[in-house]
Amino acid sequence: MLDHNASVLLIYTGGTIGMIEDTTTGALKPLNFDYLSEYVPELKRLRFKIDIIQFEHPIDSSDMYPEKWKDLVRIIEDNYPLYDGFIILHGTDTMAYSASALSFMLENLSKPVILTGSQLPIGKIRTDGKENLITALEIAVDKDRQGNAFVPEVCIFFQNLLMRGNRTSKINAANFKAFNSFNYPILAEAGTNIIYQHNLILKPGEGPTKFHYWLDPNVTIIKLFPGISADTLRATMSIPHLKGIILETYGAGNAPTGNWFLNIIKEAAEKGIIIVNVTQCASGSVEMDRYQSGEMLKEIGVLSGYDTTTEAAVTKLMFLFGHGLSREEVREQMELSLAGETTIHSGNKY
Repeated sequence: MLDHNASVLLIYTGGTIGMIEDTTTGALKPLNFDYLSEYVPELKRLRFKIDIIQFEHPIDSSDMYPEKWKDLVRIIEDNYPLYDGFIILHGTDTMAYSASALSFMLENLSKPVILTGSQLPIGKIRTDGKENLITALEIAVDKDRQGNAFVPEVCIFFQNLLMRGNRTSKINAANFKAFNSFNYPILAEAGTNIIYQHNLILKPGEGPTKFHYWLDPNVTIIKLFPGISADTLRATMSIPHLKGIILETYGAGNAPTGNWFLNIIKEAAEKGIIIVNVTQCASGSVEMDRYQSGEMLKEIGVLSGYDTTTEAAVTKLMFLFGHGLSREEVREQMELSLAGETTIHSGNKY
């Protein structure tokens, strides 16, 4: 049920959607969002309040860092009582990382936080930004008859699909369908109507929404490939202050079985580095008991990431280490689903 008395805060961080073409030079330049309605006149027909906050210096999403995630959390916390939902306009390249991080940093949401953007600038005639923005806004104010938000979680809306943010990855740099959620069903699909899968959407628990700001970026990602060298692995494991590694393995969690490889991984685990096994495949899950190589990794202390995306796994490690948890506490929390990011039993955040 669309609430025409609702209000939405639109937060512009930067990215393609906020660009327009200079009529003189043809070059793209940032749009002043005070004039957004000139490029998206349909907004006036939505009949609910839309306020806009822009980053003081809009950034390309390639320049997104944990400090910017903290800025987004701060904006949402400061304005949380004032709005029914929040839309974050974001560049596509790191949108899945930001959505994943925010899913952990915004605990027990009762209101939608939806990230969207576009593949073509809002000033282009064929832009996909208008439809993405308008539908995301409608979803942000959709409520049931009791006044509860339909989608009280962090999501990405793109090309007619609403996806859980921490289950989403960018899959295409040229097509309007830029994102997909391979290991979790779509939360809603926008056609002539918006069809919600209410049974798949997170529901708020008891207690207030919590806003977290602690992140520790001392983690890294290692993607295995045929020919990866011992020197490369050792150099990575020797990074000062390194606390966690996302190990992107083959298939169902497989890796080389040579002693040189296993010994390097074992040495890192014995130093206290948390190593999480995620698959390089777009869909599917790590099953470390399925093949010998996975069992070997498990025996030396590597954790299964199950069907978690790389984006969710790395931001989850940042979140947990940022809270000053011990190594064992981090291992325990990585085995839980904190925000619907993986298909295992649920847990609690710190």
